[in-house]
Amino acid sequence: MTRPSAAIAEPGDEGPPLLHVDGDGIAQLTLRRPRHLNRLHREDLLALQQHLGTLQAGRHARVLVLTGLGRAFCAGYHLGELGAGADSASADPRLFEHVVDRLEALPLPTIARLNGGVYGGATDLALACDFRIGVEGMELRMPAARLGLHFYPGGMQRYVSRLGLGTAKRLFLCADSVPATELLRLGYLDRCVAAGGLDEAVHELAATLCRNAPLAVQGMKLSLNDLARDPGELSALREREAACAASSDLREGLAAFAERREPRFCGR
Repeated sequence: MTRPSAAIAEPGDEGPPLLHVDGDGIAQLTLRRPRHLNRLHREDLLALQQHLGTLQAGRHARVLVLTGLGRAFCAGYHLGELGAGADSASADPRLFEHVVDRLEALPLPTIARLNGGVYGGATDLALACDFRIGVEGMELRMPAARLGLHFYPGGMQRYVSRLGLGTAKRLFLCADSVPATELLRLGYLDRCVAAGGLDEAVHELAATLCRNAPLAVQGMKLSLNDLARDPGELSALREREAACAASSDLREGLAAFAERREPRFCGR
C-alpha cells in the first residue's frame, strides 16, 4: 500500500489543489501554495468543490487524506479576496462554508495530514475531517476576533460539537496561538508525531480504514456526524443500518470471522 505523502504534488508548480488516487484506494488532496502557506483563493475552493464531487461520485477511493505543501497546512481564506469583484468572496460569500460542509458530508473517511500550522478557516477545514494527525511544533490560530470577523455558523457548530463549548470559546474569543501539545490535550489532534513520522502515522490509519467494510464505515461515519448535530433524528441512521444488514459485506465479514481469515469487502 502506497504511503500518502505531500510529494505527490510538485512543490515548484503552485496552483489549485491536486487530487491523486492510488491503486489501494487512498485519495490525497494536496493544497499547493506553499509560498503563501497554502492560503485558499476562490479558484482553490472551486477546485476543491470539484474534487470532492469526483470522490463522491466514484467508487474506487476508500479514504481521503487532505494535506498541504511546505511548512504549513493552510493559512485559511485569502483575506485579499474579501473585497468586491467577480473573483472575490463577495461573488459567493458562502463558498468557503459550502466547501467545508461538503468535505464533512463526504461518505469516505477523511484524514487531515497537518504538516504545519493551521490558521483561520483552515482550522475548520481540518476539523471537518474525521481524523487529524499533526506534527510537533505546529500551531493553530483562529484570528476572527482580532479581525472583527464573525465566523460562519456551520464552522462554529463544528467547533462546539467536536471540541466542546468551553474550548470553542477559548479558540474563537481569545484568538491566541495554541501549540501542538495543547491541541492534543484539547482533542483537536488525534495524534502528534515528529515531522519524520507523519507519513507513517497517516499511512497506518489510512490502511486501517481501508481494511474495514466500506459500506459500514461510510454509513457509520455519516450517522455519527448526524448524531452530533441532532441526536433525536434517527431515520437516516436506520436506513444505513438496514443497508448494512442486507449487504454482501456483512455476509463476507461473518464468514471471514468464522473461517479466521481476512475479509474481502466489496462495498455492497
